[in-house]
Amino acid sequence: MAQLSLQHLDKIYDNKVQAVYDFNMEVKDGELIVLVGPSGCGKSTTLRMIAGLEDITNGKLLLDGKDITAAPPKDRDMAMVFQNYALYGHMTVYENMAFSLTLRKEDPNVIHKKVLAAAEILDLTSQLNKKPSQLSGGQRQRVAMGRSIVRSPKLFLFDEPLSNLDAKLRSSTRREILLLHKRLGATMLYVTHDQTEALTLADRIVCMSMGHVQQIGTPLELYDTPANLFVASFIGLPPMNFFQVLVSGDHLISPYFTVTMSPEQKQLLAEYQGKHVTMGVRPENIQEGGDIPVNVSDNENLGMNTLVHGHFKTGEAESRVTCKFKGWCDYKKGDVVQVSFQKMHFFDQTTGNRIVKS
Repeated sequence: MAQLSLQHLDKIYDNKVQAVYDFNMEVKDGELIVLVGPSGCGKSTTLRMIAGLEDITNGKLLLDGKDITAAPPKDRDMAMVFQNYALYGHMTVYENMAFSLTLRKEDPNVIHKKVLAAAEILDLTSQLNKKPSQLSGGQRQRVAMGRSIVRSPKLFLFDEPLSNLDAKLRSSTRREILLLHKRLGATMLYVTHDQTEALTLADRIVCMSMGHVQQIGTPLELYDTPANLFVASFIGLPPMNFFQVLVSGDHLISPYFTVTMSPEQKQLLAEYQGKHVTMGVRPENIQEGGDIPVNVSDNENLGMNTLVHGHFKTGEAESRVTCKFKGWCDYKKGDVVQVSFQKMHFFDQTTGNRIVKS
C-alpha cells in the first residue's frame, strides 16, 4: 500500500502538443481512484506518467514521500494491468502469473505460495494448467490481475482493463476488481471512459477533459454537485437535460415552461435577477404529474425504468427532453405527459461553472 502525490504534472510532447495540464492530486493509502473522461482527455497519459512509461515534462511525482519523477519503471514498485491482457500464449496460467517473480530469481517455494494465493483470490485455482487461449476474456483479465498481485506492489494501475469484454463480463469483472480492492486494501488508480465503472468502483473520481482536471470528488459529489457543465453532462446516464432560463422575480422562465423558485433557489440566484442562467435537470429528477407538458417522441422500456424522450413545444419553438420514469410505461409518439422538476442545477452561462452560495 502507498501514498501518491501528483504535483503540477504537465505532459508536452515533442510536437508541442500538451496532453496534460497542471495535474494535482493526493492519493491516500488504500484508496481507489478512478480517472474518467472521453477519449483524448489525458487520463491514460497521466497513468503512463505515473508508471514511468511517459516522461513527465513538468512537476513532481512522490511515492510515500520519495521523489520518483525520473525513476525508471522497474524502480517504482508498481504493477500495471493493460486493456489487452499482455499474456504469453505459450505459457500456462501458472507460468504467466509467476513470470515476473521468476525473472527476479525468487525462491521457487515462495513463488508457488504467492501464485496459489493469488489464484485463490481470483478463483483461478482450477485454471492454472491451462493456456490463455483456453480461457474466456474475463478469465484472461483475472490472470493479468493475478500477475500483478503476486508482485505485492505498492500501487496497482489499471488502464481500461474491461474495454475488451462484453457487457455481462464487464459487470462481473468490475465486481471482482471491487472485491479485490477490499481484500487487498491496496492503493489503486483505474482509468476508464465508462462512467458506470467510475461511479461503482471509485472512492474518488477524477473527471478530465482536454487535458484538464474538471473535478475531483466522491461519486456522489460528482453526481449530486457537478462543478461545471462538462461534469454535469458527462456523469449520469442518460445525460442531464439543459435549458436556458431567465431569472425573473420568483420565477424561472423559458420559452417552454415557467417554474416557481423555492426560497433557497431564489437566494442562490439573487445575483442573477434579470439574467439568463443554464438550468440542468437529470432525467430521473423529472416526475410524472405536474404542469409542464412534454410531447412524447419515443419510449424506451428498461424493465424497472422507462426512458421517455420528447420535447416541449410553444408555437415553433422546440426543446428536447429526456425523462426517466419508474416502472414500465406505454407512452406512444404524440402522447402528452405532464411533468414536474424535482431537483435543478444551475450554471453560469459565461463560465459554465456551477452557481453556489456566495
